[in-house]
Amino acid sequence: MLRKNPIRVLFLFASFAVLSACQEAGPASQPPPAVDVVVMEHQSVTLTRELPGRTNAFVVAEVRPQVSGIIQERLFTEGSVVEEGEALYQLDDAVYRAEFSSAEANVARAKAAMELARLDAERAEDLVGTGALTRREYDTATSTLQQRKAELALAEANLERARVTLNYARIASPIAGRIGRSAVTEGALVTANQPDPLAIVQQLDPIYVDLNQSSAELLEMRKAIQAGSLSAAQDLPVTIMLEDGSVYEHEGTLAFSEVSVAPSTGSYLLRVVVPNPDYVLLPGMYVRADLARGVANNAILVPQKAVTRDPRGRTNVMVLGSDNVVELRPIEVSSIVGDQWLVESGLDVGERVIVQGLQKVQPGVEVPAGNIDVISNTVQGQ
Repeated sequence: MLRKNPIRVLFLFASFAVLSACQEAGPASQPPPAVDVVVMEHQSVTLTRELPGRTNAFVVAEVRPQVSGIIQERLFTEGSVVEEGEALYQLDDAVYRAEFSSAEANVARAKAAMELARLDAERAEDLVGTGALTRREYDTATSTLQQRKAELALAEANLERARVTLNYARIASPIAGRIGRSAVTEGALVTANQPDPLAIVQQLDPIYVDLNQSSAELLEMRKAIQAGSLSAAQDLPVTIMLEDGSVYEHEGTLAFSEVSVAPSTGSYLLRVVVPNPDYVLLPGMYVRADLARGVANNAILVPQKAVTRDPRGRTNVMVLGSDNVVELRPIEVSSIVGDQWLVESGLDVGERVIVQGLQKVQPGVEVPAGNIDVISNTVQGQ
């Protein structure tokens, strides 16, 4: 058969020759690995905690009538911004105007009576010196003057009361802010100090963001501060994240912390004041906030891309020793700072951690000095 197929014979001989040559040459040698490393150093970083929260109006005023009457006119547009003292409703004030006019007339009458009493008292003073008027008659004249002064003061007080009542018929906004819908329309009867508000005005710039933090986290932070591993963070800005995940353009400041813990949740309230000039934040919105919980002055950070986990969930990094030999090092990490992990144990200052070229090295492999590139260990995303 081989004699009949000389071409096949030549092909078989060529194949054997190639295989023999490959076996003599042996496996191809791998090039030495090249890696990028970061050098561990102490850094001062602000540790933050992401907390959920809700927005609340800075000031809320419920508009209620202080006198009774029929709504004659609504003077505002629902949902608009109103100023402090701006008229919102006008009541039918015919009765109150009449009472005001009556009070004005009483003041005029009291003034006339007092003026007459003053002239009588002056004449009595001149006559009592000449003996033409008894002392008793003089005392009666001066007493009448005092009585007329008191009657004038009472009339003026009643006039002021009538003026206030008349002004109450024009219901004004107690604060500046955005007003909601009106609970009444023209023609509705309202009563003084009724329980239901006519409308609600809310001041939304600035606005409150109320956060809830676990009391256990507070105790942990206080222990860290007492131990010296953390220093208290004061007057640091608070970053607000909206429901869609975007970062709100204005940063807030911590106003105060509640002094009691809610028994049902084991958390306490933190209130943040946030500028809201464009009314992006509305009361009741769900937000998240990055709140500073302390400053770690001697922290060691390692890039997240350098950290791997074994099947048991333990964290490890590849460390390049002083002899440039790769070592697998178990470490403990806690918080995320930007794109890095905060190292609690396992790494010391000056050690070199491999961040690039991990797939090319194994523990025990030596990396040539010329293939080692030291890069900066900067925090991104903070």
